[in-house]
Amino acid sequence: MLTEFSIKNFAIIDELSIHFQKGLTVLTGGETGAGKSIIIDALGLLIGGRGSVEFVRHGEKKAELEGLFIIDDTTHPIYQKTEELGIEIMEDHMLVLHRTISHTGKSICRLNGKLITLGILKEIGQSIMDIHSQHETQTLLDKEKHIELLDYFHETTHPSFKKDYQKLYSQWLQLKNKYEANNKNEQELAQRIDLFEFQLKEIQNADLQPLEDVLLTNERNELNHFHTIHQNLNDAYNALHGEQKGLDWLSHASNNLEEAGEHNKEIQSMHEQFVNHYFLIEELSYQIRHHLDQMDYEPARIEIIESRLNEIDQLKRKYGTSVEEIMTYSAKIEEELEEIKNRDQHLSNLAATLNALANDLLIEAKELHTIRNKAAKKLEKAVLSELNDLYLEKTKFRVDINYVKSEKGISLDGFKVSPHKNGINQVKFLISTNPGEPVKELGKIASGGEMSRIMLALKNIFSKHQGITSVIFDEVDTGVSGRVAQSMAEKIYNISFGSQVLCITHLPQVASIADTHLRIEKVIKKERTHTTIKELSFEERIDEIGKMITGAELTDTSRTHAKELIEMNHKKR
Repeated sequence: MLTEFSIKNFAIIDELSIHFQKGLTVLTGGETGAGKSIIIDALGLLIGGRGSVEFVRHGEKKAELEGLFIIDDTTHPIYQKTEELGIEIMEDHMLVLHRTISHTGKSICRLNGKLITLGILKEIGQSIMDIHSQHETQTLLDKEKHIELLDYFHETTHPSFKKDYQKLYSQWLQLKNKYEANNKNEQELAQRIDLFEFQLKEIQNADLQPLEDVLLTNERNELNHFHTIHQNLNDAYNALHGEQKGLDWLSHASNNLEEAGEHNKEIQSMHEQFVNHYFLIEELSYQIRHHLDQMDYEPARIEIIESRLNEIDQLKRKYGTSVEEIMTYSAKIEEELEEIKNRDQHLSNLAATLNALANDLLIEAKELHTIRNKAAKKLEKAVLSELNDLYLEKTKFRVDINYVKSEKGISLDGFKVSPHKNGINQVKFLISTNPGEPVKELGKIASGGEMSRIMLALKNIFSKHQGITSVIFDEVDTGVSGRVAQSMAEKIYNISFGSQVLCITHLPQVASIADTHLRIEKVIKKERTHTTIKELSFEERIDEIGKMITGAELTDTSRTHAKELIEMNHKKR
């Protein structure tokens, strides 16, 4: 859940810090433009929404937004995502999102203090917070999203039902792309053959050896410093061998320790260790001598190495940064060249494999089709039950499932279908809110108030399983009143059982059922507009809801009504 939200220099808000509680929190404010929706806008930007310099308060250089979330459920997908990013969630399950928008339009995003991209902020933010507004209901009108909603409804009880299909689809799509890439026109293939043959000949003529560039570079370095290496090795050897030299003195020390050890066991042990090290140093001195004997300075060899390295560098500019990369590229184009030259046979083999894979894909897709039809019936029943509670009892709701047909698709039962990542289906939500009228697409039937209720019905179905920790409603109850408003209030409150809910509302029914009531006000100080926020006490809630009831001045009657409404909803809770 979201526990703290800080806003600085955002729109008309100079500085604001809001502490949120569990359950349902409502935000109200009698004056339009007081800042209620601005707070929702700020939350939208915090979870990756599109920013704009217009959000930066006039006269300031940047706007800053920061939210503190507590994610108690350690199985939440956010834990896996942050682990992939190398970001640690604190022991008390705290997650801090931070976003800065400068007056130049630059956006800086952080997660627990670590810089992240806007894309990652959006992915993280939208996995823990869901914002719904009057305009957001447009998502419901997008029929491309309906298949995902239906699948999600089924996934709550069968989380891996698409796994086999999607694995096959990935293989099929990869093979299909490969087949199409190989099935190109003759002129382009001829050009590729010429290019690959030239490149392959150039690389093969070079007769490269593994790690050749590294070995030659080391040899060149040794030859360039031959005299220094030889002189130092010679001096090292001479320092060890000869009368009054290193090994001679070490031999004297060994004799002294041996004699002393005859009378002391501890010294005797020291002598044994000394002898072992003496033999080791002696062996190293022989190795130095051997290396000196093997060293032979060849000035002409440097020229040969330089010429060979130059040849390799020319190949590196074209085919890779190392000999290994060049050899890998050579093997790759040799294989591709072979495929092109044997194109007909290769295409035939690919086509056969592709056809077999397509048949397997269709089997899984048809199974998905059957599953979706069963899930659709359950979803229809669940939505109608929710709509009945919202006094849309005469509404018809249908989930329409069809095949995605295409002339260039895969043959299925006498027609062709076009597979996509979710199968071969297209799903549409159809509705009729008036008796006797046929079901049609949502956007062609539902009014604003009806759309709000439909959206709330779907949200109430999905919210328990989405893993979203905070759900935001921005005036989704607009256009309703009376018993419908009371029913919507109860639906919104039900969602708060599984997720923290923040709701901007103008309805007294919603405000009265809340666990926490915040009032937002706009004030003028020193000729500048500021936004303030206050958590209301019980008596203050009565006054605020009383004003919401009358829409004007507070009266004794509205105050009494407001108190009764709060007490009634308290009993229902």
